[in-house]
Amino acid sequence: MSHQDEKYKNLADSLKSTSKLLNLELTSQLSQDVSALYNYLTNPNFRIAVFGPFNHGKSTLLNAILGTRTLPIDLIPTTGAAITVKYGSNVRTRIMLADGTEVYRNGTEILQQFAILDGNRQMRKDVVSVEVFCPHTFLETGVEFLDLPGTNDRDEQDNLVREQLLGADLVVQLLDARKLMTLGERENLRDWLLDRGIKTVIFVANFLNLLEPEEQKQVQNRLLFVAESFRAELPAGFSNLYRVDALPALRARLQGDVAAANSSGLVAFETALQNIVGILQQNRGGVRLPRVQAIASQLQQALKSKIDPIYTEIQTYTDKQNAKIEIKQKAVNLIQTGFNKSISELCDWLSLSKLLAKYQADAAVALAENNFKTWQTNTLKKDLTQLQLAVVKWLYQAYEFFQAERPEDLFVPFPSEPRITLPPKPDNTGNLSETGSIALGSGIGWVLGGPVGAAVAGSISYLLNKNIQQQEEKSINESYHQQVAKLCIDATEDYFYQLSNQSLAILEEYDKKSRRVIRLEISQETPEILRKHEELQVLQNAFNQLLRELEQTKIPSNYQPYLDIPKPKIPSTEPSPQQQRVYRYSFKNQPENTTNKTQTKVEPPRQQLYSSPPPPPKAAPPSPKPEEVDAKFCAWELDEEIAQMKAQMRSPGYQNGKQQTNQNTQVPKPPQSQTEKDKISRAYQILGVPQDAAFADIKYAYKTLVKKWHPDLYVNQPQMQKQAQEKMRLFNEAYTVLSNKN
Repeated sequence: MSHQDEKYKNLADSLKSTSKLLNLELTSQLSQDVSALYNYLTNPNFRIAVFGPFNHGKSTLLNAILGTRTLPIDLIPTTGAAITVKYGSNVRTRIMLADGTEVYRNGTEILQQFAILDGNRQMRKDVVSVEVFCPHTFLETGVEFLDLPGTNDRDEQDNLVREQLLGADLVVQLLDARKLMTLGERENLRDWLLDRGIKTVIFVANFLNLLEPEEQKQVQNRLLFVAESFRAELPAGFSNLYRVDALPALRARLQGDVAAANSSGLVAFETALQNIVGILQQNRGGVRLPRVQAIASQLQQALKSKIDPIYTEIQTYTDKQNAKIEIKQKAVNLIQTGFNKSISELCDWLSLSKLLAKYQADAAVALAENNFKTWQTNTLKKDLTQLQLAVVKWLYQAYEFFQAERPEDLFVPFPSEPRITLPPKPDNTGNLSETGSIALGSGIGWVLGGPVGAAVAGSISYLLNKNIQQQEEKSINESYHQQVAKLCIDATEDYFYQLSNQSLAILEEYDKKSRRVIRLEISQETPEILRKHEELQVLQNAFNQLLRELEQTKIPSNYQPYLDIPKPKIPSTEPSPQQQRVYRYSFKNQPENTTNKTQTKVEPPRQQLYSSPPPPPKAAPPSPKPEEVDAKFCAWELDEEIAQMKAQMRSPGYQNGKQQTNQNTQVPKPPQSQTEKDKISRAYQILGVPQDAAFADIKYAYKTLVKKWHPDLYVNQPQMQKQAQEKMRLFNEAYTVLSNKN
C-alpha cells in the first residue's frame, strides 16, 4: 500500500468510526453514503460506473467494450445487482451472499441466477456483491467497470444506484437519443451527481442510429447544448459527450468488423476513455476531493449538532463554577488579610520588649501594693481579650463563608502570679517586723504600708527609668525599699517572659490550625457533568481526528478543531509567604533586638540613691495616631466587602458568577416620596459630593471625612470629641442613605 493509499485508508476509517459514533440508522442516506465512500477510498482500482435508466443499453455498451457477452442483456430490465468487472486471467464470477457464503464459478452463467431481476423485476435481497473477472488489457491497468441496475424502475434499485455512484471515479451516463435528457435524468444528474460532488461525468448517446438523418442532426444539436450546460471536470482537451450505438458496436466487436466498430462510435469513445482515465489516475485525489468533502461536511455538521449543546452546557457550568471560585478566592484573600493583620498585632503585643515597655511598671507597682491579680484582670486581660477576639473574628467569618471546619476559640492562659522573698530588713527600720519574712502569694502589702510602700512604688518607676537591666552595680548602698523594688521588677520580668513565650507557642499552633478554616474547597463535579465531559471528549476527539485526516489528504474543511473546555480553576492551597510567619521567642536575660537605637545610660544624682522619688503622675491615655484610625477604617471596609460577597452568593439572581443587572432580573424600585428625596439631597450635602456623583466618589468622600473626624482622635479634648461624635453620626446616616439608593 502506497503512502497516499494509507492516508485514504485512515480517512475512510475515520469516516466510518464517526458514522458509528453518531449511531446513524443503517438505512439512513448518510450512513449508506459513508459506507459507499469507505469502500471507494479503500478500493485501489479506478472505477468507471455506467449509469442510466433501464433499457438504455448499459450492459450492451460494456459488453461491446469488453468484446464479449460477459454481462446479461435482454429486452427487459435485467441487471438486478451492481456488477463489478475487474481484471482476471480468465472469465470467472464471484458472488458474496449476506450470510457470508461465497459462490465462485468459471464463466458468467451464474449471473443468470444471482444478478438479474426476478419475475417481479426485483433484486435478490441476499446478494451482497457480484464480481466478474475478465482478461482485458484496459482492466489490467487498474481499471474496473461497474454495471448498475437501471433507474426509474424500482425505488430499491434507485437507492442501490445512488449509493454505488458515490464510489465511482468516472461516471458514464448513458442517454437515449430518442428521448434525450428526460426530467428524471436531469433530476438524477443534479441530485445524485452534482450535489454530491461527482463531476467527472461523460455523456454517451445511444440509439442515434435508429433515427432518420434529419432527426440525428437535431439531436446532435441538443446533445451539444446538454454537454455545454454541464461543466464536467475532465482533463483539458477532452469532450464530455460521445455517440456510441451500443448494439451495432457489440455485433461489430463479436464479428471482428473494425469498420463497423468505428462507424458505431465505439473506437472513438474507447480511445477518449482510456486517455481520460490515464490522466485522472495520476490525480485521483482531485477526483475524490469534492465527494469526500461533501460527505465529511455532513458528518461534521451532525457531530456539531451533538457537540455544541453539550459544550455550551459544560461551558456554562464551568463559567458559573469559576465565578463562584473567584468570589470565594477573593473572600479567602480578604479574610486572610484581616487574620494576618490581627494575628500580627497580637504577636507584636506579646513580644517581651513590648510587654515590658507597656506593662512592667504598673505590674511591679501592683505587685508591691498586693494588687497584682486585680491589675491583671482589669488591665492585662482586658487588652489581651480584645486582641484575641480580633483574631478569632476572622476565623468565624471564614467558617460562615466556607463551612470548612469550625474554628476553636483562642485561649491564652496567664502564668502563675509572681512570688517574691523579701530581703532582710535594715537595722534602723524598727517599725518593720522580723527579718527575712516571706511574702506568700502575690502580695507584700503588709510590708509596704505607709511611707515605705510609697517609697517602693516610687523606686520601681525610678529604677525602670534608669534601666536596671543594664545596671551592673549591686545594692550595698541601696535602700531597703529599692531592694524590694528590684525584686518586684525581676518577678514581673519573669512573669512577662513566661507570658510571651507560652502565648506565642499557643498562637503559632493556632495559626497553623487556621489554614483548615480559611480554606477554599472546590466541590466535585456531579456524575451528570462528568458523564457529559466524557461524552463531549469522545465526540470532540472524533471531530478533530476527522479534521486531521482530511488535512492529511489535502481535503479542505470549513471547520476548526474543538479545544478542550478548561476545568474550573483550582486555586493553590499552599500557604503564601505572608502566611508562613516566623514566631520569635524571647530568651531570658537577653533583650530583644527590636530596634537599632542604642539606649544611653543616664546616671542620676548620687543623693537620689538614698531618697524615695515620688511616684509618677498617671498620664492621660495617648491620642491614637491617624494611621490607627486608617487601620480601623480598612478593617471596616473588609467586613463590608465580605458582607457584600455573602449577599451576592446568596442572591437568587446570581448566575455565571455575576449579579444579573439587566432589565429581566432587576426589581424595579418604588417611586421615591418627597421626604426620601429631601433626605437623599441632604445626604449629598453632608458628604460634600454632587448629586450625580458615582458611588465610588461617595465612598471616597465618606472615608476622608471619617479619617478627619473620628472621635478617637480627640480623646484628650472632650469638647472636640463630642463634636466629632455628632459629625460621625451625620456621616454614617448620610452614607447609609446613599448606599441604599445605589
